[in-house]
Amino acid sequence: MTALVFDCDGVLADTERYGHLPAFNATFEQFGLPAHWSEREYGEKLSIGGGKERMASLFDDPAFANSVRGDRTELLVKWHKAKTAAFKKLVAEGHIPPRPGIARIIEAALAQGWTVAVASTSAEDSVRAVLERAVGGETAKSVPVFAGDIVPAKKPDPAIYRLTVDRLGLSPVDTLVVEDSRNGLLAAAGAGLRCLVTVNGYTRDEDFTEAALVVSELGDPGRPPIEVLANRSAAKPGGYLTLDDLRACLEEPR
Repeated sequence: MTALVFDCDGVLADTERYGHLPAFNATFEQFGLPAHWSEREYGEKLSIGGGKERMASLFDDPAFANSVRGDRTELLVKWHKAKTAAFKKLVAEGHIPPRPGIARIIEAALAQGWTVAVASTSAEDSVRAVLERAVGGETAKSVPVFAGDIVPAKKPDPAIYRLTVDRLGLSPVDTLVVEDSRNGLLAAAGAGLRCLVTVNGYTRDEDFTEAALVVSELGDPGRPPIEVLANRSAAKPGGYLTLDDLRACLEEPR
């Protein structure tokens, strides 16, 4: 049986620019922290997997470290909890719309009996909020989520994908990962899984040599045609991706 495993941030929705970045900055302001990330600075932080880990990088600046008092581990847990709440509020208010094709593909895959899951190193509450916004509460109930600190190492470590394959009893040769970044691609490849990449503004210029297919988005009928940036699979995409295209990503080019 074919399985689809989606990353969350940048895949289900453009969460980094319109969700996580403003939520981080709102949290810094809430706690009076001497920090504010611009879009460019946050783009650099995306090389760090995990929200708490990105916050922890603030302590690399001696001036910041000297300005904050208290146990770092406890502070990071408190800040990250507040940041997750701010992010979920943005999702609930509709500030982070789903990316094109997500609802269509997930609903079609489930209707065909495919296994569909989400595997992310973001906080589980945040991931579930984005998923429910993208596909609706009822459909989301059919999509298992593996997220947050469920594994000890974040992407590009393959642990989250290995766990997902193991927990769901998936066949690696029949499992396609949908990612948006090189870190995610490396995590999928490290778990022995084929990967489709849908780029976003932050990741478009990254190296996706190991990807089966690289596209601008999954696309939808009535939208401008998708852009195919690289194709190392048997897929022959048209204006938007179909389940046949995704299945063909598991095959070598003919």
